[in-house]
Amino acid sequence: MATSIRLDPATEQRLDHLAAQTGRTKAYYLRELVKNGLQDLEDYYLAAATMERVRKGEEPVHTLDEVERDPGLAN
Repeated sequence: MATSIRLDPATEQRLDHLAAQTGRTKAYYLRELVKNGLQDLEDYYLAAATMERVRKGEEPVHTLDEVERDPGLAN
């Protein structure tokens, strides 16, 4: 799937420099950034959405005692 993005000049210059110094394409590094950064973005934004649901009382929450009792971890 082809996708295009606009980069600010400073970021594009850094990317150009990296590609030139390593002999790899800019597309290679952009794919690496997406692949390696997507997990962090998912963690952050999905956690933020869950916390908002918790604040609104729309997401169930459990105490430590409940969590320990359920799988039989409590003493």
